[in-house]
Amino acid sequence: MGDPRGFMKHERELPKYRPRELRLQDWSEVYQPFEPERLRVQASRCMDCGIPFCNDGCPLGNLIPDWNDLVYRNHWREAIDRLHATNNFPEFTGRLCPAPCEAACVLGINEDPVAIKRVEVEIIDRAWNEGWVRPQVPARRTGRMVAVVGSGPAGLAAAQQLTRAGHDVVVFERADRLGGLLRYGIPEFKMEKRHLERRINQMEAEGTRFRASTEVGTDVSVTELRASFDAVVLAGGATQWRDLPIPGRGLAGVHQAMEYLPGANRVQEGDLASAPIDAHGKRVVIIGGGDTGADCLGTAHRQGAAAVHQFEIMPQPPETRPEANPWPTWPNIFRVSSAHDEGGEREYAINTTEFLGEDGTLTALRTVRVQQITDDRGMRFEPIPGTERDHPAELVFLAMGFTGPEASPLLRDFGVELDGRGNVARDDEYHTNVEGVFVCGDMGRGQSLIVWAIAEGRSCAAAVDASLSGHSQLPVSIPASAAPLR
Repeated sequence: MGDPRGFMKHERELPKYRPRELRLQDWSEVYQPFEPERLRVQASRCMDCGIPFCNDGCPLGNLIPDWNDLVYRNHWREAIDRLHATNNFPEFTGRLCPAPCEAACVLGINEDPVAIKRVEVEIIDRAWNEGWVRPQVPARRTGRMVAVVGSGPAGLAAAQQLTRAGHDVVVFERADRLGGLLRYGIPEFKMEKRHLERRINQMEAEGTRFRASTEVGTDVSVTELRASFDAVVLAGGATQWRDLPIPGRGLAGVHQAMEYLPGANRVQEGDLASAPIDAHGKRVVIIGGGDTGADCLGTAHRQGAAAVHQFEIMPQPPETRPEANPWPTWPNIFRVSSAHDEGGEREYAINTTEFLGEDGTLTALRTVRVQQITDDRGMRFEPIPGTERDHPAELVFLAMGFTGPEASPLLRDFGVELDGRGNVARDDEYHTNVEGVFVCGDMGRGQSLIVWAIAEGRSCAAAVDASLSGHSQLPVSIPASAAPLR
């Protein structure tokens, strides 16, 4: 390493948020600029640990110590080459991934870990600004055709890898714009869509073709697709949202998160003058304490909600790792996102039992405090008597995650089998039970992280390439059977 004592001399530092009163007036990304010299200091904290557990903590196997050292030495061009060797879209992961690599950092055993994600995003942003990211047009074409269904991170990664291997790739997307949840699920303040647009432009220059507003199974039949392509990659994600079927669920004002977030994003795209679901001046309750809930929280803040509460049925996590959650496992600890920093109230160990309303419109939620119990009957939540309460609200957003791919003509007409969890079943090589049909990303593994989606897209591309060509030189991030769920 460039400075083997860097971790002893310097504390972890991240860029500061823009002032709350300013960032709540716009939808731009929340961080202030971070000077290159300060970033070099952070890269110098990467210690000569001998066994870089961060590499294994990252599903992509990113060469993290390599590019930390290169940044410290001011070799930025070489750093982006090392970063791109394992990750097609570091500007996505650097902004959106929760960084399991940092959880596995050796320094994190007893100190703050290296700011890996920040180094990553600064490398790729500098590479774009310097003009180092260019189309990689394949030297030869195989004459084989591959259809990729879905343009989220898994589909984009698979498509880019297969195009670079020389295959003719067409990506089908049912939405009117490309990117899947990157486009309409992730708010602009977490990732400005210009980052997505320039990657799509790069992929088009490399030869990948895109067909938006095209739903396979409806606009294009499965029969037509099978006849026109040598292989098909299903990368449609896990879009079946988890519902809350309690009394009052049908009241006006109760919405799924993914009924709310796309409208706000369409305003930023210029499609709409105002969001179809607007929190301005309203009391909002978000049910679900994860990232999607935080996205709803930040969106409601920017729309001018009168008050926002976020409910989570689980107990509040501890501030530090409990003994049963040791390094290098993912730490289940209390976290504060930029949206939480902007305001709102978080409540834990609370369960909603009923939505209350008048004349068909939501007016309040009825809740009860719960206690988490784990015994020989499993884990459950028991209501605590005497803790019932009604919370006034005009809007509720359900952000409780996704259960798998939704039932659709696509899956029915392909005839793919599902596994016990409702995902599309596949073997070690991402192959479904249907010859020539592969699956990757959340559609095959269930709801997961963006870094897993890209890793699976890359590995699936290698499996498709080998199937079509007899062998493949594309890198494999991880086989399907070795991809544990988080």
